[in-house]
Amino acid sequence: MYRVMVVFGGRSGEHEVSLASARSVMEGLRKAGHEVVPVGITREGRWLAGEDPLRELEAAAGGNAGPPSGPPALAAHRPPAELESVDVVFPVLHGPYGEDGTIQGLLELADIPYVGAGVLASAVGMDKITMKKVFAHHGLPQVRWVELTRRRWQERRKELLREVEEELGFPCFVKPSNLGSSVGISRAAEPGELAAALDAAAALDRRIIVEAGVDAREVEVSVLGNEAPEVSVPGEILIRKGDFYDYEAKYSEGGMELEAPADLPQETAGEIRRIARTAFEAIDAAGMARVDFFLERRTGRVLLNEINTIPGFTATSVYSRLWEASGLPYERLLERLIELALERHAEKKRR
Repeated sequence: MYRVMVVFGGRSGEHEVSLASARSVMEGLRKAGHEVVPVGITREGRWLAGEDPLRELEAAAGGNAGPPSGPPALAAHRPPAELESVDVVFPVLHGPYGEDGTIQGLLELADIPYVGAGVLASAVGMDKITMKKVFAHHGLPQVRWVELTRRRWQERRKELLREVEEELGFPCFVKPSNLGSSVGISRAAEPGELAAALDAAAALDRRIIVEAGVDAREVEVSVLGNEAPEVSVPGEILIRKGDFYDYEAKYSEGGMELEAPADLPQETAGEIRRIARTAFEAIDAAGMARVDFFLERRTGRVLLNEINTIPGFTATSVYSRLWEASGLPYERLLERLIELALERHAEKKRR
């Protein structure tokens, strides 16, 4: 059994999602017999260690956890001393300042094993524009897309509106390049909506991506492994709230349902799993990832959407449910991720 530091919270807009993931991960690790060292990061970037930093962050987020028990957690704008005495770190930080290579870089400098992708894969997986360029280099099928910057949009609004309309048409989807969990995504059905969507995205990120809309089913798979990754059965996202898979549909109660395994022809399921494995290897991911697809209704064409290197991680999240449907229960999934982290760290030592 290992001493595992679970790091959660963080400065991104997915702070509360991270808290839910962390509670589930820590319960699973304790059930498996591991010693858990919880470490929280506030929205302001302060690190919390102590008796129950999760409860403290949940209380601050306005949850139903009640006041923190025991003495106050120690808070500082630096990692806690406990970092030096753990066997492995399990980051459960979704979005910027955690899923983007930042904490991975810190752990590399400290020479501590950690679960999930390294600095490069984390950064590429977080930045949608760079990710799509890497996928294009590997010949993976994607929707048509256009990139722009906040400055270009502010200086050449009419020209860029015309360019997007000519290149992609309507409807199209506007996304900040560096936010996860569908944060800041807008659907534009005409030029007026496109301008508003670009303004909204520009308020959140200096780089923006616009994607052509497709009439498609949304299918996802989970990937697990290092050099020889395995891919779960595909699952289909059935949207119950809203017009597309936005933040509300993803996280509000009743917003979506997961059908796993998805009702797909064997050939299509095989193609999705092959592309997911290639995408995982293309960015040099490790440990875990969820890979999202569009399955075009009219043609049956499979289109790669994106890869998420720290997906939601409760026992009912898509990533873990797809492994459950593939025969790998939650606690065993956590065990396997710890094993993969230690294997990868040992492999690096061979350099």
